[in-house]
Amino acid sequence: MTDHETDGEPDWNPEQLRSAIKAAGVALWTWNVDDGTFLMDAKGYELWEVSRGRPLTFERLSAKIHPADRDRVRSAFVATRVIAGPYEIDFRILTDASHVRWISARGQGNDAGIVARVMSGIFLDVTGRKQAEEGHELLAGEMSHRVKNLLALASGLTAITSRSTTSKEEMVSQLTQRLTALGRAHDLVRPLKGGQGNAALLGDLFTVLLAPYDDEGAFAGRIRVAVPRMGVGESSATSLALVIHELATNSLKYGALSVETGTLDVSGVLAEGEVEIAWSEQGGPVVEPPASSDGYGSKLLHRAVTGQLDGSICYDWTPSGLVVVLRLKENRLSV
Repeated sequence: MTDHETDGEPDWNPEQLRSAIKAAGVALWTWNVDDGTFLMDAKGYELWEVSRGRPLTFERLSAKIHPADRDRVRSAFVATRVIAGPYEIDFRILTDASHVRWISARGQGNDAGIVARVMSGIFLDVTGRKQAEEGHELLAGEMSHRVKNLLALASGLTAITSRSTTSKEEMVSQLTQRLTALGRAHDLVRPLKGGQGNAALLGDLFTVLLAPYDDEGAFAGRIRVAVPRMGVGESSATSLALVIHELATNSLKYGALSVETGTLDVSGVLAEGEVEIAWSEQGGPVVEPPASSDGYGSKLLHRAVTGQLDGSICYDWTPSGLVVVLRLKENRLSV
């Protein structure tokens, strides 16, 4: 038993060390600081995807480093000649398949790390860790962006609702309904297969948001939805939810949904990159065009459709009921 073993620190034999290095995926390297030549073990050549056909130099390896990291890595390696103590630097390399791989170079700087003008260290593949970090950063940024948008939207809805209601009870009711509609739309947004982003199905948006108007007594079964099967992006889903809610609220107050005999048909077609959705009310009271289009509900609808969804909205007050036609760009809905 050696002194180290007595102290609880066993001496690892070369075979044990080689086995541990291989299991950890560690690549060994040496760098001659005078002539720039590099030596690596088999794992190093595999990691960098370089051939053994010609001499390996620092410059040859540098050509594999991602252009955005190259100057930073060169400077860091040069600095190890004069900076004492351990060092670690993470950078990207481009593989032969043009994929990005993250490498972590670790070693000891200054005289402590240089023996006979040769510096030694290790390379580690840290791609998985870096991808996880990037994913967390993207998620944090997305959550921050989403919260800011929702707060701004809630503030705007509060201001609009306060100007269009006459009592605090009415304001609370309308604002709660609008925010609830946004919440339902938000719940529908989910990841698509193949990393295509987040989306809700167009039909699900209409069906779920109109369900509260079609689930009691004589109301049951009088709302029909038949629209193209397509995804709606998170931002557009939020705006479209407001549109649906405003149209449904107006119908419940003045249109087909205000009487037991009224029906609502929502249909849509997709052609030449444009989605046309018809909101058709039948069997309700006689409708007439409003005296003015300056109401806050009208402004909200116009702002959501033309501004946020980059589309158009048309009204037709027919004797049998209101028909609203929405024309929306397919590529805009996916956002």
